[in-house]
Amino acid sequence: MATAGANSLDAFWMPFTNNCGFKEHPRLFARAKDMHYFTPDGRAVLDATAGLWCVNAGHGRTRIVEAIQRQAAELDFAPTFQLGHPLAFALAARLAAIFPPGLDEVFFCNSGSEAVDSALKIALAYQRAIGQGARTRLIGRERGYHGVGFGGISVGGIVGNRRWFGPLLPGVDHLRATHGAGVPFTDGQPAEGAAFADDLERLVGLHGAETVAAVIVEPLAGSTGVLPPPIGYLERLREIATRHGILLIFDEVITAFGRLGAATAAERFAVIPDMITCAKGLTNAAVPMGAVVVKDAIYQAIVEAAAPGIELFHGYTYSGHPLAAAAGLATLDVYKEDGLFERATSMSEYFGQAIHSLRAARHVIDIRNLGLVAGIELEPRPGAAGARAGEIFHRCFDEGLLIRVTGDTIALSPPLIVEKSHVDEMVGKIAEVLARIN
Repeated sequence: MATAGANSLDAFWMPFTNNCGFKEHPRLFARAKDMHYFTPDGRAVLDATAGLWCVNAGHGRTRIVEAIQRQAAELDFAPTFQLGHPLAFALAARLAAIFPPGLDEVFFCNSGSEAVDSALKIALAYQRAIGQGARTRLIGRERGYHGVGFGGISVGGIVGNRRWFGPLLPGVDHLRATHGAGVPFTDGQPAEGAAFADDLERLVGLHGAETVAAVIVEPLAGSTGVLPPPIGYLERLREIATRHGILLIFDEVITAFGRLGAATAAERFAVIPDMITCAKGLTNAAVPMGAVVVKDAIYQAIVEAAAPGIELFHGYTYSGHPLAAAAGLATLDVYKEDGLFERATSMSEYFGQAIHSLRAARHVIDIRNLGLVAGIELEPRPGAAGARAGEIFHRCFDEGLLIRVTGDTIALSPPLIVEKSHVDEMVGKIAEVLARIN
């Protein structure tokens, strides 16, 4: 049987990729530092997306690199089933200290997808523990992205991620997306649209509150095209969920760790959910890691209701992995010592104004932004949705700029170390590409 050569591109089945197209025209990175990637031939590419929404402190941070190196030499792996190692407990305590009050218990996993599936399972276990075992229904939101586990794509609302995989989890329903409530080119939160939260009341009326375990939303939807929440929306969702005994889960895989100028979007919006899922910026993406940060009352209910022994039959071989824990602790140190959450706040006005300078650019039909994240929506080509943005993605890469596109929306989420000169370069190159492309 023929096998691919050691340096062939054939063997790697790439995720979320046009594999045939990529392997005909590969675009590769060889190294990265601070705000830039570098191609194998040494060409610099400005990172306007923090890798994949995740390298919040910039690339190649010495403190994080050295922490991983030390830990690999000292303790490369330790199981956390009925055993432990100090760094996992230390990182959990540090996270509990910066997350909203009352969210004091941390369950570690390896990605945002695993964090979401873990949170959904914890929600079901909690409802059963308090004698509400009939509460098995999970509610997501249209246009929501919650990773690629079966739980995540079930509560998620992006059609392309769902259509190939059958009926998914039973008993799942969806709130309407909040997009379209306000006027185009809104800087910050839309003024209109809080009433979209009343969809939860509608679903409670349809299914019965006694059947609903949890509702999960992204405070700011990222992968679907950057949709900031309307003013008052999250507050109303919190009130309705509380009134009906429904757990509220914030998926903060993108928004946690400074993207909106605070440790969490929950802090930024002053709305405290019952659980927060996180990943990406947790370790600055240097080692894969995710987590669910849970209200103490939920943890206590599950632990106290269980028979002696294992209380929650769930976990992963690499939960709280020593290298990931070391990377997480070092990353939190970098965030604090460099004041990166505060920096995101101070840079957000300049970033927003620069992005909105593209409102008159060719093909642009909407711009949405909050903190250090922005979406630039383009008019689709007739009969070829996503084609224009895809071509712009390739053109920008070839001209030294890494952007992200989702559908016909350009998404920008630069590392929090971004300078005004970097923002100017991003906007200038995007404007040039838009002017030339059909």
